[in-house]
Amino acid sequence: MTARETGLAALPSRTKARIAHSMSFARRLTAEALGTGFLLATVVGSGIMAEALAGGNVAIALLGNTIPTGAILYVLITAFGPISGAHFNPAVTLAFWMRGDIGGRDAVAYAGVQILAGIAGVITAHAMFDLPFIELSTKTRSGTGQWIAEFIATFGLLATIFATLKARADAVAAAVGLYITSFANPAVTIARSLSDTFAGIAPAGAPAFIVAQLVAAAVAVPVFRWLLR
Repeated sequence: MTARETGLAALPSRTKARIAHSMSFARRLTAEALGTGFLLATVVGSGIMAEALAGGNVAIALLGNTIPTGAILYVLITAFGPISGAHFNPAVTLAFWMRGDIGGRDAVAYAGVQILAGIAGVITAHAMFDLPFIELSTKTRSGTGQWIAEFIATFGLLATIFATLKARADAVAAAVGLYITSFANPAVTIARSLSDTFAGIAPAGAPAFIVAQLVAAAVAVPVFRWLLR
C-alpha cells in the first residue's frame, strides 16, 4: 500500500466517502466536457470541410456534415457513457433530472460544462481551419416550421434514449448515432451561434430553438414514463 493509500485508509468513513464522490464527480464532468467538445469540433469541422468539398451542392454538404456527427456520437457515447452517462446535451440532462436519475446540483454542473465545452469545441474547429476563434453566425434559421422541427427532433431523441435504454441498453450509442440531427441540443445551438460556417445559426434565432428543445424534453419525460411502465 502506498503512503497516499495509507493516509486515505486512516480517514473517517464519511470523509473518504466525500473524497470518493468528489473524484467521481470530477471524472463525470470531465467526460461530459470531452464528449461535448469533441462533438462540436466534429459538427463544425465537418461542416466546414463538407462545404469546401461539395462544390456548392448543399445536399452533399449536408450529408458530409450529418454522417460524421452520427459517427462521432456513436464513438463518444460508447467511450464516455460508462463514466458520465454521455449526455452531452442540457436537454438530455434536464430529462434525466426530471426522472430523478441525476441530482439538481449535478444537472446544473453538467449543463454548464456542456455549454462551455461546446464553445471550446467550436474554437478548436475554427483553429484547425485557420478561422477566427469566434465568429457570430449570420446564417438565419428561424420560423414556426423550424421551431416545430426542433421540438420534434428533441422529443424523438429522448424517445430514442428512453425506449432503447429499456429495450436494449447496449444499443443506445448506435440508436442515438443513427437518429440524431445536428441540433436538438441547447449546448450545440449556443456553440453553433458562434460559428459563421455551414453549421452556424444566427444568435437571434438560437433562443427559440433552445426553448423548443427544452420544452420537448419536459414533455417527453411524462409521456415515456407512462408509455414504458
